Amino acid sequence: MDLFVEQGNVQMLKLHGYWRSSAAYRLRIALHLKGLAFEHVPVNIAPAANEQMTADFRAINPQQRVPVLETEDGVMVQSMAVLEWLDERYPERPILPQDLVERQQARALADIIACDIHPLNNLSVLKALREDFGAEKQAISRWYADWIYRGFGAFEEMIADRGETPFLFGTQPSIAEICLVPQVYNARRFEVDLSAFPKIVALDAACLKLDAFDKAAPQNQPDAT
Repeated sequence: MDLFVEQGNVQMLKLHGYWRSSAAYRLRIALHLKGLAFEHVPVNIAPAANEQMTADFRAINPQQRVPVLETEDGVMVQSMAVLEWLDERYPERPILPQDLVERQQARALADIIACDIHPLNNLSVLKALREDFGAEKQAISRWYADWIYRGFGAFEEMIADRGETPFLFGTQPSIAEICLVPQVYNARRFEVDLSAFPKIVALDAACLKLDAFDKAAPQNQPDAT
């Protein structure tokens, strides 16, 4: 197990996740940005495996979703809440801006992804569309792209007037970029045309040049297939 040592205290972090999970991807990015070592515990949530539905996993997270972060402070679930906990527990290399207004703006941009796009496009929703409502592949693709276009359209407009800093709130990525990059990855996976969002595409490219984002990328995870 990897150990993270801070001021003489040993803090053990264990991340239960899936290589393609957007929410787990967010936490991997944040952990790497903060330089926190962690043990990766694969949980295969693909429909043919459904390892998150086992009794053993339910004992860890009754919601039966990834990611789960096990820490000496307890078991942490819900990626957005975990991101804020990480920033409070390990304030070095912050992922939330210091300015109060900018903190709200960063949270708002992150929530466009985490609250408006991702919940409607995750595996359980797509499965329900297919199995409960008889949606065919083409219809599901249209559904997926529509929510991307709505959310990314707002995101693109909201960052249109930001300054010339490398990232949205300065020289380091924030919680907004942490949420955006996994959603861009998923949009490309579902072959969504991103040409209408040049600022998002440029921001994603800038993030992917950083070592933390590269280490967190789905294709670089031990359970990638």
